[in-house]
Amino acid sequence: MVSYRKRGNAWQYEISYKDSHGQYKKLRKSGFLLKSEAILAASKVQTEHPNLMTVQSGNETLVSYYNRWIKVYKQNAVSPITYNKYQNTAKHAAHLFGELKLKSLTKIIYQERINEFAKNHARRTVSCFHKQLRACILEALDEKIITTDPTRKAVITGKERPKIAKTLDYDNWRKLLHSLDTAQPGELIIYLAAVTGMRYGEIVGLTTDDIDFESYLIKVNKAWDYKYKTGFMKTKTPSSVREIAVSKQTINKIIQFLSNKDISSKQPIFMNNLGHVLVSAEINKILTNKLASLHIPRITFHGLRHTHASILLYKGVSVLSVSRRLGHSNITTTQSSYLHIIKELESQDQDKIISILNSASK
Repeated sequence: MVSYRKRGNAWQYEISYKDSHGQYKKLRKSGFLLKSEAILAASKVQTEHPNLMTVQSGNETLVSYYNRWIKVYKQNAVSPITYNKYQNTAKHAAHLFGELKLKSLTKIIYQERINEFAKNHARRTVSCFHKQLRACILEALDEKIITTDPTRKAVITGKERPKIAKTLDYDNWRKLLHSLDTAQPGELIIYLAAVTGMRYGEIVGLTTDDIDFESYLIKVNKAWDYKYKTGFMKTKTPSSVREIAVSKQTINKIIQFLSNKDISSKQPIFMNNLGHVLVSAEINKILTNKLASLHIPRITFHGLRHTHASILLYKGVSVLSVSRRLGHSNITTTQSSYLHIIKELESQDQDKIISILNSASK
């Protein structure tokens, strides 16, 4: 049963219905300038929500619904690291949306809160936050808890990160290597990244069992979750499991580093006595300070991986060998990542070809 009445200058509809326990309930909404608008809105509610129970669910806050959603749909379906990201989104959502109810969430409110989040976060972070929150809101739409998608056509912005160099040139790479005190864990980590192209998680996940001291090999078969501290984890991809040839000098530096340490073969070699492994922010700070002291343009730690690959390519190592050394899933990944270098090398090859042909025709 539906009734209508005027409250001040606005119209209100009131729908009476029985809940699942047979108890009479009333659903009211006001604020309509015309009675015809109230009639149309009430009709839409009755059509889209025959039992009206989902409309009542709209009284739940967005944050509460999101927390229930990730627990039901994500907790046992994604990795602990990925689930932790969903939980981080929940914390940000609680700050931005507070006690806002699902039924009160509009496009303009959603955009305002996304804009607020973007003031202090990079565009990529804002995009990830929006993606996870939107998936939950679309679920509420499917359940007919809400009738429209407030996230539709949301505009994603974010802080622009200062541009920094991606790689070091050969001379600066050598300069960095010669300056590192590899008796220090942070600087040995930097050294290994520069001479192997290993990812950070792969390096800090190394144990003594992973070092072949006689064959001069480093075996990558796992990684360390330095970010969320869940312990050892799988490598990024199956192809990341590999053996990396290193120099005798590199092995000697590792031996020297381990000489005064009592480390279990199952313990990361870079874990200190308190069970702490350097996180990415700490190692990037060490690298930044080292580069500044050498008057070398700043790069990120991940830039050491790009530097290693770039130098090998410039020195004539095949793309296939570089791809395997980096643990890429296929050679296409390597080619797309270092396309500018490969094109430059192709240009040099063309000059060599012409030179050979000219010599042959003389």
